[in-house]
Amino acid sequence: MAEGADRDQRTEAPTQKRRADAARKGDVLQSRELGTALVMLGGAAWLVFAGPWFIHECSRLLTIGLSFDNRDVTVFDPATLTTRLVGTTLIPLALLFGVTMLAAVGAPAMLGSLGFRSGAIAFKGDRLNPISGFGRIFGLNGLVELGKALAKAAVLGLLGYWLVSHDMRHIMGLGAQDMREAASTLGHMMVKAVLWLALGLALIAGIDVPVQIIRRNGRLRMTRQEIKEEMRQTEGAPELKQAIRQKQQSLLTGSARKAVTEANVILTNPTHFAVALRYDPKKDFAPMVVARGRGETALAIRSLAAENNVPILEYPQLARAIYFTARAGQTIAEDLYVAVATILAFVFNIDRAMAEGISPPLVEVPSEKHFDENGVRHAT
Repeated sequence: MAEGADRDQRTEAPTQKRRADAARKGDVLQSRELGTALVMLGGAAWLVFAGPWFIHECSRLLTIGLSFDNRDVTVFDPATLTTRLVGTTLIPLALLFGVTMLAAVGAPAMLGSLGFRSGAIAFKGDRLNPISGFGRIFGLNGLVELGKALAKAAVLGLLGYWLVSHDMRHIMGLGAQDMREAASTLGHMMVKAVLWLALGLALIAGIDVPVQIIRRNGRLRMTRQEIKEEMRQTEGAPELKQAIRQKQQSLLTGSARKAVTEANVILTNPTHFAVALRYDPKKDFAPMVVARGRGETALAIRSLAAENNVPILEYPQLARAIYFTARAGQTIAEDLYVAVATILAFVFNIDRAMAEGISPPLVEVPSEKHFDENGVRHAT
């Protein structure tokens, strides 16, 4: 009952951190059916393309091995003879090994699970619990695996029956054929059988992979409390973050807070300085600085602006120029009009700019308005 209630509470999709932690412990997306299907398909491809080559080399090996003359008796060199007999047959066998290894590695690679994870081979004491073992055998997972095994047996059995019944006439006629012709016919029948069985396994894998994705997502689903705890660990407790914001904003007076919420744009440096600008053609003859700050005050301005959806743009040189040449309640310097007007034009059309993927404009700050972080003017 408790386990069922716990599953009912896991209503949230797993976070990226949850997936990464599970992968480090060895809980990755995997499908044995996909691996088996890829190995079988690789083997079938080898039979089609390299099988005749291998049969030819085996035939050549028998021919050479069963033929000898006086020179083979008088000059007996077993190493050279072995190389002649076995060497050429090893090449297609090595190709088969390579194809099989590639297929085995390809399955986890396709599922994004390729890689070594030490957590997968770590000792897990719960695996020694007999009660948990019986639960895995007779529980839902055991039923799913039983269903997969029965489905695999049914699909492969039906394919095998169809292949045998379809080729029964050829099978019955093998005894009346020449040995070479019968071997060729039998080889073609075997290649066809392997191809069809591999396709059957691929069909099973195509069903199993989505099932494994659903099952893994189900295992990793989280409760809302788990998501809150994860946020506490990664981003800090929401209560702590709220306290920090309140402390920052307490640095601003009531009028400054109101001015920031009414600003058109916040220019930053990106964190050391912040200036809030407003331009209302009905009451402002030029862009006006409504709030400014550095350090903690700058962070408070940024935080308050973010809460009130006031655009925040990073213009380090311009932000310092305005900070060191104008106080709150004053208009900006005349030689900064062009730069600020360009930014305000972008801000007033920011919805269209964002929709069209237009980046904030580049602006030039007069060299005599270049300041460092200490307010020292320097020309460039």
